Amino acid sequence: FEIARKEWGMEGLHNPVKSIRMPSPPSGRDRRLGLGELEKLLESLSEEMNQVIRFALETAMRRGELAGMTWEMVDLKKRTVTLPETKNGERRVISLSRQAVRILESLRKRREGKRDWTMASDSVAQALRSGGGASPGGLREGVPCGGTGPDPGFLVDVRFHDLRPEATSRLFERGRNTMSIAAISGHKTLQRLKRYTHLKAETIVRERDRTESRRGEKRLPISR
Repeated sequence: FEIARKEWGMEGLHNPVKSIRMPSPPSGRDRRLGLGELEKLLESLSEEMNQVIRFALETAMRRGELAGMTWEMVDLKKRTVTLPETKNGERRVISLSRQAVRILESLRKRREGKRDWTMASDSVAQALRSGGGASPGGLREGVPCGGTGPDPGFLVDVRFHDLRPEATSRLFERGRNTMSIAAISGHKTLQRLKRYTHLKAETIVRERDRTESRRGEKRLPISR
């Protein structure tokens, strides 16, 4: 309708679509890995899935980006991975942490030009859902939560895509600035980056304590 009105000279044309209220976007997932969940997952999965998950947490890369990686994209000397085309259609260069470099160095025995991981994108997601073949009940059995007994939410509804906001949140918790995190994750707007960031309240409290300590702020007396 807008093309007809603006470009085809149909000025009197009414665009009925403008009268439609667009539905609100669904609220994003805020699932983060809890105490002991990562360790329990890694225990039940293959060595390759261990490497995939750890690398995802270090880079905030999407599942498809991980599955499509080749050695041609990797520069261990510069500590970067160059993705020629991402979900938003743009090239992205990801800086690698020391841990991410160690993971890639352990894969050097693979032939160059081939994918770093032998698993396909769908297989990666399925492996995480199935817990490496272990039953959900078996994975959660006997896992304490603060010394109060088994946690009924332990490893419930964990998806591979949850590792991306988990990684983004961890980058913030490690003190990285917003621009560098956006460059790593590939989020083009602050709004999208915020949607993928879920900081834990206890982490914010610790950061406030560190900030106040560096500033030498004095505690105000509590009025009675």
